[in-house]
Amino acid sequence: MVDYSSGIRRRAKPLGPIRLAKPLTALHYRWKEVSGLLLLTVLALLVHGYHPFAEDAEIYLPGVQKILHPELFPVGAEFFQTHAHLTLFPNLIALSVRATHLPFEVVLLLWQLASIFLFLLACWQLSGHCFREAKARWAGVALVAALLTLPVAGTALYIMDQYLNPRNLAAFAAVSAVVGTLEKKYVRGGLWLAFAASMHVFTAFFALSYCALLVMMRRLELRWAGIACWLPFVVAVPLTSEAYHEAAKYHTFHYLGQWAWYEWLGALAPMGLFWWFSRLALANERSELRGMCQAFVIYDFIYFAGALVLSLPKSFENLARFQPLRSLHLLYIVMIVVGGGFLGEHVLKRQPWRWVTFFLLLNAGMFLAQRALFPASAHIEWPGRAPKNPWAQAFVWVRGHTPVNTVFALDPLHMQIAGEDANGFRCIAQRSMLADAVKDSGAVSMFPLLADEWWRQVRAQQGWKNFQPQDFERLRTEFGVSWVVVQQPGVATLDCPYQNRAVRVCRLD
Repeated sequence: MVDYSSGIRRRAKPLGPIRLAKPLTALHYRWKEVSGLLLLTVLALLVHGYHPFAEDAEIYLPGVQKILHPELFPVGAEFFQTHAHLTLFPNLIALSVRATHLPFEVVLLLWQLASIFLFLLACWQLSGHCFREAKARWAGVALVAALLTLPVAGTALYIMDQYLNPRNLAAFAAVSAVVGTLEKKYVRGGLWLAFAASMHVFTAFFALSYCALLVMMRRLELRWAGIACWLPFVVAVPLTSEAYHEAAKYHTFHYLGQWAWYEWLGALAPMGLFWWFSRLALANERSELRGMCQAFVIYDFIYFAGALVLSLPKSFENLARFQPLRSLHLLYIVMIVVGGGFLGEHVLKRQPWRWVTFFLLLNAGMFLAQRALFPASAHIEWPGRAPKNPWAQAFVWVRGHTPVNTVFALDPLHMQIAGEDANGFRCIAQRSMLADAVKDSGAVSMFPLLADEWWRQVRAQQGWKNFQPQDFERLRTEFGVSWVVVQQPGVATLDCPYQNRAVRVCRLD
């Protein structure tokens, strides 16, 4: 091609690739991405299931219900309000219910779907900084979607939970903050970190430390960059008590010394994997990906060392609540995106049968794992449908047939009973109950001032399976308990207006 625009005859520079040849083509391409992510969102829900009132929903949802209906939970609210006061999650969900006038359970499902979609979108944007080809990017995002409920070493975390909670919303914001840092758009990254902090402070702190590490690696020598990872650690005075120690027993995952060997492997192996990824990136001249991987090697090492220091001396028991190894959550997300990208690039390639075989087997395994985890419940608990789980059925009956100010007592370990499927009493029944040993102990581990009252209530319920009428009368006299939920066959002298194959709901006259 020759340029005659000037009096000098010269050869024009060749045009670079035209990305937006036609606006319609570009729009179509964007819709292809959005459609693909929406499809992965639906498939992720079908594979991993949905249990809106399970596990940590018992901590977070009562805070939303208390905003919507202030008359609820006149007793024991401190065991969930302590968490609720550290996050805007309850306010966001309550505002959504009031603004849309949709049923509470419908709003929860819509937010869960939105959190999965936004998380996958953030992973798609991150993969663009790691890989050029679409097959590698889609493989990374598809692998994340397939492994949403993968346990993160011994931290008692999943990549994303099967129910809505602040971590699910903070996760996509944390990944988006990393993307903003990679693009040197620090204001945008800071805004994402602020949103993550408004949802879940720990998730934001760990993302902040990694983003700071990336920035420092660009400006300082590598050996000094690891200082950034200490940002989330808070100076505090170790305080322990007998009551706090009892609560800590239910949260062994805070203490590295009590992890199983394979959980240690889950914390240490990523350092080797990211080192390997950095070598692959170097071989392919991907400097940005190499820097990301090197940063995660430092990140993992620093937090593992911090966890080791806080776990070994008993005098630091109170400090273990800062859970430094929950930093692995962000690390695992990026590890899966990068590992999936290399998998698509070097193994799956453009062979459809390889993609179908690999992801079909992987998703089938994850589906079966979830069915084993919640065997007595429907795989997807749709809004408005009666629960399949007999414990949840009893809790629903309680919500509709007992006064709002009623105080209940249950087995303090009821969420660990086979067939209960970790269903939360407070968030389903919307009634007050005496402190339990499973989730309320988590509030104590984070807020030690609750320890004495928690231990007083839990100790009063010890030996629950052998309780007789005089024991229930003691709970009524001391704590104002007027109803109880007991396993079948129950106690013969109790008046039980409701029962099913698993439990009885009984009135204390």
